[in-house]
Amino acid sequence: MKKLRALLLLAALAAPAALLLHAPVARADEAAAAAPVAFTQGMADAIAAQKVGLDTIWVMIAAFLVFFMNLGFALVESGFCRAKNTVNILFKNFVVFAISSLAFLVIGYGLMFGDGNPLFGTSGLLFASGADNSPAVGDAYQGVYHALNWTGVPLWAKFFFQLVFAGTAATIVSGAVAERIKFKSFIVFTLFLVGVVYPVGGHLIWGGGWLASKGFLDFAGSTVVHSIGGWAALAGILVLGPRLGKYGPGKQINVIPGHNMTSAAIGVFVLWFGWFGFNPGSTMAADGASIAHIATTTNVAAAAGTVSSMLAAWIFLKKPDFGITLNGCLAGLVAITAGCAFVSVLSSLVIGLVAGVLVVAAVVFFDKIRVDDPVGATAVHLANGVFGTIALGLFADPTVAPCAAVAKPGLFLGGGMAQLGPQLLGVGVVAVAVFTLSLAAWYVTKLVTGGIRVTAEEELEGLDVGEHGNSAYPEFQIRSGGAFGGTAAHGAEPVAVAVGKTTPAY
Repeated sequence: MKKLRALLLLAALAAPAALLLHAPVARADEAAAAAPVAFTQGMADAIAAQKVGLDTIWVMIAAFLVFFMNLGFALVESGFCRAKNTVNILFKNFVVFAISSLAFLVIGYGLMFGDGNPLFGTSGLLFASGADNSPAVGDAYQGVYHALNWTGVPLWAKFFFQLVFAGTAATIVSGAVAERIKFKSFIVFTLFLVGVVYPVGGHLIWGGGWLASKGFLDFAGSTVVHSIGGWAALAGILVLGPRLGKYGPGKQINVIPGHNMTSAAIGVFVLWFGWFGFNPGSTMAADGASIAHIATTTNVAAAAGTVSSMLAAWIFLKKPDFGITLNGCLAGLVAITAGCAFVSVLSSLVIGLVAGVLVVAAVVFFDKIRVDDPVGATAVHLANGVFGTIALGLFADPTVAPCAAVAKPGLFLGGGMAQLGPQLLGVGVVAVAVFTLSLAAWYVTKLVTGGIRVTAEEELEGLDVGEHGNSAYPEFQIRSGGAFGGTAAHGAEPVAVAVGKTTPAY
């Protein structure tokens, strides 16, 4: 018992001693944990470099998606046109980006984004070689491309992203003038369009030009890309004239169906996918909230355009036309492009629904005034580019995160004409400027190339043979007068029939 009391006494005395021995260590650990870490300039530089890297990766991935859209345009245009012109259309869509790349590098980028006057850039014109200390932004930027000093990515990331947009504008023209334009004439016009017309129109808006100073907004290009491409296409259609057999006496309109709806459908899927680089990529920064919002408004408008165009065709044409529905999807995408960052998701639904109906009305309207557009480029890109630009002025919502402190409230949100006014002004100015420049470019092209239209014989035979000497479908040949000696659908219109050994259909 005495031993037990002695042990308890010893334990009681040892416990405080142990606490005293360990207390300084605990306090030292706590003090070390609580001490502030010095934030050095090196740490700040590392974080800034990391942000530049992430922003650049996002911008380049988005640009690659937009580049991939060239495949979509090629598939849509070739599918909506006749088999005898497939090689010609694919060739144009392939070479147009190569020509655009060179023209935009040589002079287009400088004209569009170089410092200069309110109409066009005058600094750093050739080969994007002007002074530039990107990725510096704001007041830290020192160079001759101040219009893009808001995005903190390197110069060549800025250049490449803008290049793929320029190529898209040129591709829009390709489909509108298909099946009757000389190949060399299209190449020459592309040089004028991407080297001069597109950059001048773009400088007014994205290059810090006159319209930008008036408060005009176009986030991703309903006007800069699609309307400019559409006005250039309309000018070309008027200079070229319609395809042989498209219009008859009086008000007669002959349908010339495309040859491959499978190709067209795949092409629209590719374009829909690529638009998630086109619109969200225009943030030119890895801003998660903005990217998510823009992707959602883009998708909702595309879906709404698809459904409303299908229903409109069903009601007015008595059947749900697949070709019109495909163009309805594209119409929704074009219309939301200007305001995707400035409108709510609900507003994007309304914009898409209207765009889908508008594209049907525009196709009918252009046919009635004998504007022959084989793929509906004017109805999709011009009509809905204009509508989308105006819609921004109707639905702009300053409470939308990407839009904060940029757009004024739209007409339907109580802003009156504050934002709608500049949008209407911009639509009119771009229409006059781009159409006039494009018309001049077409006539210069006509003079340089000795005419821009193929002969009637080449058009009837098909541009694949007449312009390129080969065919996309060598197992078929062209026969005039119908496959079985009857009359072709459009008078002298030839038809393709299978020849030689073919695979049986199951």
